[in-house]
Amino acid sequence: MSGDNARVIQLPPEALLPAAEVDAPPGLDDLPVRPGPFVGRTRELDCLDAVLTASGQVVVQAVAGLGGIGKSTLAAHWAATRARGHAPIRWISADSPAGVQQGLADLATALQPALAQALPLEALAERASQWLATHTGWLLILDNVNDPADIAPLLARATTGRILITSRLATAWHHATTVVRLDVLDPAESLDLLTRTLTAHGPRDLDGAADLCAELGHLPLAIEQVAAYLAQNPLTTPRAYLHLLSQYPADMYRQGAATTPAERTIARIWRLTLDRLTALQPLAADLLCVLAWYAPENIPATVLDGLAGPPALNHAIGLLNAYSMITADPASDTLAVHRLVQALARTPDPDDPHRTPAAIDQARNQAATQLSEACPAWNVPAAWPTWRTLLAHIDALTGHAAEATDTDTTANIHDHTGAFLDNQGQTARAISYFQRALTSRVRVLGADHPHTLSSRNNLAYAYRHAGDLGRAIELWERDLTHSVRVLGADHRGTLTSRLNLAGAYEEAGDLGRAIPLYEQNLAAMMRVLGADHPDTLTASSNLAGGYRSAGDLGRAIPLYEQNLAAMMRVLSADHPDTLTSRNNLADAYREAGDLGRAGPLFERNLEARLRVLGADHPDTLTSRNNLAGAYEAAGDLGRAIPLFEQTFEDRLRVLGANHPSTLTSRGNLAGAYEAAGDLGRAIPLFEQTFEDRLRVLGANHPDTLTSRGILAGAYLSAGDPDRAIPLNEETLEDRLRVLGADHPSTLTSRNNLAGAYQEAGDLGRAIPLFEQTLEDTVRVLGPHHPSTLSSRLNLAGAYEAAGDPGRAIPLYEQILADMTRVLGTGHPVTVEVRLMLAAAFASRDGGAEQP
Repeated sequence: MSGDNARVIQLPPEALLPAAEVDAPPGLDDLPVRPGPFVGRTRELDCLDAVLTASGQVVVQAVAGLGGIGKSTLAAHWAATRARGHAPIRWISADSPAGVQQGLADLATALQPALAQALPLEALAERASQWLATHTGWLLILDNVNDPADIAPLLARATTGRILITSRLATAWHHATTVVRLDVLDPAESLDLLTRTLTAHGPRDLDGAADLCAELGHLPLAIEQVAAYLAQNPLTTPRAYLHLLSQYPADMYRQGAATTPAERTIARIWRLTLDRLTALQPLAADLLCVLAWYAPENIPATVLDGLAGPPALNHAIGLLNAYSMITADPASDTLAVHRLVQALARTPDPDDPHRTPAAIDQARNQAATQLSEACPAWNVPAAWPTWRTLLAHIDALTGHAAEATDTDTTANIHDHTGAFLDNQGQTARAISYFQRALTSRVRVLGADHPHTLSSRNNLAYAYRHAGDLGRAIELWERDLTHSVRVLGADHRGTLTSRLNLAGAYEEAGDLGRAIPLYEQNLAAMMRVLGADHPDTLTASSNLAGGYRSAGDLGRAIPLYEQNLAAMMRVLSADHPDTLTSRNNLADAYREAGDLGRAGPLFERNLEARLRVLGADHPDTLTSRNNLAGAYEAAGDLGRAIPLFEQTFEDRLRVLGANHPSTLTSRGNLAGAYEAAGDLGRAIPLFEQTFEDRLRVLGANHPDTLTSRGILAGAYLSAGDPDRAIPLNEETLEDRLRVLGADHPSTLTSRNNLAGAYQEAGDLGRAIPLFEQTLEDTVRVLGPHHPSTLSSRLNLAGAYEAAGDPGRAIPLYEQILADMTRVLGTGHPVTVEVRLMLAAAFASRDGGAEQP
């Protein structure tokens, strides 16, 4: 060299050898030191072992996966323990072209230290490339490759030896012999990793360790970071750390132990990836923050429709998938995101440009908008599979988002989800969604907004379906008051509120308040909407139902007949409301004992629903169930039982084992078996129905109480009053507490208990209960209600069984007069009562037959 500052370097002769003639001295391996235990990964290690180096060829393998998944740890462990015969083993941090160049220069220097003083960095890197191209047996680990272009020149020249690549990129290694896609640890392995680190210096309190691993999504880096933190904080247990994580997520995600490099924390690793993604496609980072609010797996790609134009959206999804931030499954058209990535992306951090509080709020609201637009109609069976897919993501959004952040959009999601769940018989879950929707709408829109009134109405319906009529009535009374004040007495919303309240009164057995409301509503609808308006026709049907509940079939049946004729004229013979009206009339005929008119209507309705709605529609299944019931009432069990069996099987398949309609079908089938005298098949079905309702609906639901009473009746039919009586006593006690003393179902329970006492021969307890039941039924339902007639008949039978025909005969006479007036002289029940009266006369008169 020349010049004033020239420096003369004297190289030894061996430094001037061609690269092909330079042998690698021993001790050139430079694997990084990886402190801490290594667990699991047997399959992945075996996969790296499986590729044998063919003579004269380079073997390229890639380990790909999410940042923090353990790619570098796996590569280092494999190279240190299983890279048989490879020398030298060199580790290059290949996250940039400069990093690759520096790693090659370091290899050249390690091979010939004297060159470090003689050649610039570029020449040293070139010297190493020449050496790799002319030697075999070496192993080169290119760690954390961000861009395949950064290592392309090296791969093109290094044609022998073995190269192992680690990268977050999962889809760029088409030339690699093997690509190992690294996933999280399994639960046992992640717990082992945490436990080994935490107990390295002595025993520790491990309470909550498994839960903590699950919360961290079994991500190795997260487990290591948390274990190091806990190791240096001996007073903090895994359970306590979970609490800290829930209270201060942003702080905990970026904190490791004192010795944890800042760049190795979870938050820092993923921020670097998001920086790169944002530079390539800004939408990618925004999209990840939206996906963070859903469940981690099986996210339908269609949820993202409309978020951006298809080219930009596809590019963003592709980048996230390529960098292992999400996993795309083309077979199911779904996406998955690691739960810890989601948790971090949902956590605001003012120091992270991707996670500012404003960005988090925007992503959450966008996630809600996307879900809202993806939700189909809740009452269309064809849409139910979509709902079942979306439910997990609606649950996740609802659980992650604080109630105070809810908007009208989220309230809309909650309302529609509640309606779907209620329709599916998951009433408890429905109530929680309706409650959240109502709370949000009161806060966002005010108590008097129409959407708020709608939410209150929905919640009341769910309470009613859950059997909590007390809360349902309270809400509907409040809703009606609001509607009258805000909308006016004749507004359609007010009329609907009044109708709902009347229905709740009817179900609670308070017909004295229900029927006047039905009558008031019908008059108002005829005045406001006209006699032929569909809502008016519905109000007419509801009033007929009120009359029927009151036992007044004389007013109910003509009104049902009139309603059906109007429905057919206004809406058509096959309209769903017409089919409902025909069903109601058929059921009223059945209750009146007019099976000759009931059966054909049920048959016609089933045929129409099969044709219009299809065999699997819930309304079609209801029609088949009702027709089976009509056949059973007519004593035609040969036709009833196969229909009940088919309906039960179809509901099990279409609606699921826990749907209330499925449970009803099982109970109906059991009742038909009982009617056929087949208690061996009936009782197990009754028992299963009761157990399922207890589990699904709860101990206090009216259907559960009904099931217990029916099961008690079956035990009694089987001659087992010892099992029947405790069940009847329990049912009466529960109905008194849940429904009140005057509810028709409570009166039924008291009657059933009296019957069980009579069957057991305990007339001393039976007769007072029958007397009390008759007195209450006359007071609550009236002297001519069917339940009143049944109570009078039961009391007469008890008097006769007690040898007191003198008190039985007047009751039989009164019942016969009522039955003749209501059902006619030829009705089977009327005929049966006439025979009972004759037997009572015979008993009183010593066998003399009465006319």
